[in-house]
Amino acid sequence: MSKENRTFRYLSEFKVGDVFTTAAKTVTETDVVLFAGITWDLNPIHTDQTYAEKLPFKGRIAHGLLGSSIACGLWGKMGLVDGSAIAALSTEWKFVGAIKIGDTIHCEIEVLSCDQSRSKPDRGILNIGYKIINQDGKLCQTGSMATMLKWAE
Repeated sequence: MSKENRTFRYLSEFKVGDVFTTAAKTVTETDVVLFAGITWDLNPIHTDQTYAEKLPFKGRIAHGLLGSSIACGLWGKMGLVDGSAIAALSTEWKFVGAIKIGDTIHCEIEVLSCDQSRSKPDRGILNIGYKIINQDGKLCQTGSMATMLKWAE
């Protein structure tokens, strides 16, 4: 398949410093309730409005891992590694600020490194940095993910 006929990139086509901005997603009540049910994380900061109102955020907030999961989904929705990704390898994440129900978040993603494997030159490691930003421009979470990708066609 020629480059003109595909939307994804091989690792050799990424460059350190490349920056991508994802689409935005509004975090809904349904998102939080479903995530609580799937994960069994029923902490009252996510599930009990009366309890959560007494805390510094003055109301329920989304699970931190829901935010990181949405970030991964927003990156995936871009399709840039659909067809070249082999396996996720590692993730590092920091929860900087709360994501509240009703917040609209997007990600700024930067290529931190893209290294071809010496032992298996048909592949390599893409390391990207994530910033989750809300509708007010506030940073909510940061992180990085290393993914094994095919090097080239």
